Amino acid sequence: MLANKIKAVEEFIRRESGAAHVSAELIGRLGGGAIQENWALDLDLDGKVHAVVLRADAPSGIAESWGKVQEFALLKAARATGVKAPAPLWLEPSGEIIGQPFYIAERLSGSADPRKLVRNIEEEQGEALARELGAELAKLHQVTLASAPADLAFLPKPSALVAERLAHHRAQLDRLPEAQPVLEWAINRLEDEASTYARGAEALRLCHRDFRTGNYLVADGKLTGVLDFEFVGWSDPYEDLGWFCARCWRFGMYGAEAGGIGSRAAFYAGYEAGGGGAVDDGKVRYWEQMAALRWAIMSLEQAERHLSGRERSMELALTGLVSLEMEYDLLVDLRLPGFKPLPKKRHGEGDAA
Repeated sequence: MLANKIKAVEEFIRRESGAAHVSAELIGRLGGGAIQENWALDLDLDGKVHAVVLRADAPSGIAESWGKVQEFALLKAARATGVKAPAPLWLEPSGEIIGQPFYIAERLSGSADPRKLVRNIEEEQGEALARELGAELAKLHQVTLASAPADLAFLPKPSALVAERLAHHRAQLDRLPEAQPVLEWAINRLEDEASTYARGAEALRLCHRDFRTGNYLVADGKLTGVLDFEFVGWSDPYEDLGWFCARCWRFGMYGAEAGGIGSRAAFYAGYEAGGGGAVDDGKVRYWEQMAALRWAIMSLEQAERHLSGRERSMELALTGLVSLEMEYDLLVDLRLPGFKPLPKKRHGEGDAA
């Protein structure tokens, strides 16, 4: 438990910050984040209190997630673009202090609870938030291979993005203990359509790769911060656009196609106004199908962390059931006869399963 290591954390911060006096009050563990542990702290540095988050890896994770050293560099790069990301403060890469590497960043105001947000936000606020999020995403997408800072050199540079992603997904399925025929079929269909939607290396930009409702903070209907940069990588910007609009990240508000909060039109307009360029709706929808495939596989990997005994967790076990929903979405979106979309749910019509 972190509570037993607060003195060691205080000493680390004292060395890194140069403060004469450091005391840390552990507020508690923040919700969300099955791959990460996020602890809220109030730091007193020479009489001035700072709200911060200590972010460390969970006991077991998934291969797609970057370690803390890389994530710290990615957070700095995002901040440099003007994205409303938490300011990174201090990195401890060795794991010697609390048993695993961690970093400390500022703690921003607002809530990231997706289900409360999508059910409580007013339509006008949701449209404004969708536009703002589109513009925020466009800032990150200004970073190209040529303009990236040197400390992002660890990021792999795909040469045939869609083909490489689908091959990666096949390999992930091969590592799972049970066959997944629907997901194998979906990969085949996405390969068939790739020639229409895939773009070359010239389209690559720095992408968040988990930009969705639940990974940003909102206070009084306004965006206060973008979170969770552990999946950032070089990709087609349409991956981020499709991930945000994917049905799985609307949290039951299927009629609000931009993250469960607003319209595609508002999200696209914000992205274009923010300098992201004209949005091709067809490409967004292709990447929504890629999103459903990716999240289905990730959910199965999460469940396997529990089933293998590496990390016993009811949350991880239940996450595996998400794959069934994603399979249904793929059967609908890839037009298998007989499968129809779920009814569009609007605000005030109750919770989704």
